[in-house]
Amino acid sequence: MKLDILAFGAHPDDVELGCGATIAKEVSLGKKVGIVDLTQGELGTRGSAALRMIEADKAANIMGVSVRENLKFSDGFFTNDKKHQLEIIKMIRKYKPDVVLCNAIDDRHIDHGKGSKLVSDACFLSGLMKIETMVDGKNQEKWRPNQVYHYIQWKNIEPNFVVDVSGFIDKKEAAVLAYGSQFFDPNSDEPETPITSKNFIDSINYRARDLGRLIGVDYAEGFTSERYVAVKNLDKLI
Repeated sequence: MKLDILAFGAHPDDVELGCGATIAKEVSLGKKVGIVDLTQGELGTRGSAALRMIEADKAANIMGVSVRENLKFSDGFFTNDKKHQLEIIKMIRKYKPDVVLCNAIDDRHIDHGKGSKLVSDACFLSGLMKIETMVDGKNQEKWRPNQVYHYIQWKNIEPNFVVDVSGFIDKKEAAVLAYGSQFFDPNSDEPETPITSKNFIDSINYRARDLGRLIGVDYAEGFTSERYVAVKNLDKLI
């Protein structure tokens, strides 16, 4: 399956929190979008890996993505090495995305920065023909995405560009709340974490509203880019 956009997240729910509204918008425009989770989030304080998988499927259906896979890397302990790079290269060559979205370049959770660099490196390596990979018994062809963008997570990183997601924030919030085991629940007796507060859930809306305010729309999501964001004309982005 050829995808237009392939979004990677170190954990199930990273993609939803970082760029869920952008994905929902792109799907509405007819784009084929997929998600690859690097880990099962098995070290999460609440819930379990099995439950996170169920929640991830529910969230994917809400956003309307075409496919979702989980590479089952070790939560908290995966590294940016040849073994892990090759597994991501296989996904890139399998789905041939024009655009890859991945974790924030720097963040509170150590897996986010690691996952960001790992995916970025794999995107470059995937374009080298002498790196051989195989899926389902078939040799894969080289493929390098045209763009690699990093969504913004816990830290308030200054974006290089923002996407108007007005009209899609409700879908993002619904996709995030599909992870009922992870976020605010006043009836839960499980341990509290930085992401289980009501303020954290509220931040999904108010952070998007603030970015939207800065560009004159209702809601927006921000991204950083690995290269200059170019324009063909003053009124048209490339």
